[in-house]
Amino acid sequence: MTDNDCLFCKIVRGEIPSKTIYQDDAVMAFEDIHPAAPVHILIIPKVHITSAADLSLEHADLLGRIFAAASQIAKEKGIAEQGFRIVTNSGSFGGQVVPHLHFHLLGGRQLEALG
Repeated sequence: MTDNDCLFCKIVRGEIPSKTIYQDDAVMAFEDIHPAAPVHILIIPKVHITSAADLSLEHADLLGRIFAAASQIAKEKGIAEQGFRIVTNSGSFGGQVVPHLHFHLLGGRQLEALG
């Protein structure tokens, strides 16, 4: 898939509307249209990266910016103190639906332990 066909790249370019809640030159965050928690935000890099399997050390700064954005959003949404979850899925067996690296920020209720 090219970035021309990618759903999230189209959102970044403004071709598909979203409820954007954060944006800088490298990162964008918007509300998930099928929320799994009271707060469910998708955080994406603006550059097309297919999945976590495609990350390398050259992406370290970008990942730091994504997690800094997640922290800021969690504070703004009032979920930072109680706690929240950040998760990414990679590939079809990992549950990834949109082939563009994205992180789910989930909170606003008690989440089940994962292990």
